[in-house]
Amino acid sequence: MIDWIIIGGGIQGCTVASFLIKSGKTTIERLRMIDPHSKPLFNWKRMTGLIGMPFLRSPFVHHIDVSPFSLQYFAKKNFSLDHFYGGYKRPSLDLFNAHCDETIKEVDMEKCWIQGRVKKVERDGERWTVQTEDGAVLHSKYVVIAIGVTEQPIWPKWAKQVKKMNRSRICHVFDQEVQTVEEFVPPFLIIGGGITAAHLAIKLSGQFPGQVTLLTRHLFRIHQFDSDPGWLGQKYLRLFQQIGCFHERRKKIQQARNKGSMPKDVYRILRALQNTKSLNVIKDEVDAKSIVVENQYINIRLSHSREPMQAGSILLANGFDPSLPGKGWLHALIQQENLTCANCGYPIVSQALEWCPHLFVAGALAELEVGPAARNIAGARMAAERIVTGI
Repeated sequence: MIDWIIIGGGIQGCTVASFLIKSGKTTIERLRMIDPHSKPLFNWKRMTGLIGMPFLRSPFVHHIDVSPFSLQYFAKKNFSLDHFYGGYKRPSLDLFNAHCDETIKEVDMEKCWIQGRVKKVERDGERWTVQTEDGAVLHSKYVVIAIGVTEQPIWPKWAKQVKKMNRSRICHVFDQEVQTVEEFVPPFLIIGGGITAAHLAIKLSGQFPGQVTLLTRHLFRIHQFDSDPGWLGQKYLRLFQQIGCFHERRKKIQQARNKGSMPKDVYRILRALQNTKSLNVIKDEVDAKSIVVENQYINIRLSHSREPMQAGSILLANGFDPSLPGKGWLHALIQQENLTCANCGYPIVSQALEWCPHLFVAGALAELEVGPAARNIAGARMAAERIVTGI
């Protein structure tokens, strides 16, 4: 029997694994990580590469290694200063990914990697049993569920109709089957108003100037981070954790998140592209009743202005369904072990993020305890620290 199984090999799972090994809580031989992809951070690299994100939104102290200054030390040895941006020293994606690769190599993470999807998790006496869809069965003392919502992209009803008519003309940029956005046909209509849509619009406008339209329902929301930095410490978390009603905690999280926002530097690039006519930005919505899909174009009409539009391809960049991930096996586990959940469906856990004895959560599943930063890189570090110090 091994000590730990981590379900999920993205930023959250890799951060927990790094902390467990480097803190001496386990060894790589006694740890297993289960993820649908072929290697650690595969989906993170795929998604950030798809939209052409040059710099992270997070500052340099947010990464998957234990020491807060690990990325900075790594950069001094291997990268130039132009791989940091702004006063918060936001690292370039290349720097961040290279540092992740170094950390993964240091702990030999690929040695414990199992590619597969979880089918069932159940308690077996004093241990946990995890079964994958391909029939592998593993037993461990502890389990960490570190899955997110990235396999739940939002598809509006009208977009689903377009997909039925011609699936080659529309996608969600984070659909698992999308390898490159360049495989789609211009002119492009991008749906979304946050940082993902902005990065995608910037990337495509550089490649196809004048053939990209960004359609957003709201004015651009400018925020440096996706939530106030006060949520990373006791400034806000002290009061948050004193709230006994989890419905109220959920409301606080929703209010604190700067949903559909972007930092000022990204906004400035968008405006510059608009000024040179490389990018068209429209505040409006698609009229679901006026969509016609032809061989060459998708013809739509805007809801408010009633203006007609033609697109070669529609790219959705409008986020993810926030409902509880892991449908199927996770819901079965909740019922089987009578695990406590809030009305929103998310786990109610201890301060150490323990859902029941020896079962821990990280990432989105931990947000009712960790707060609005739970899903991002800083939240991964907060979760890893709690789990490591709680056992």
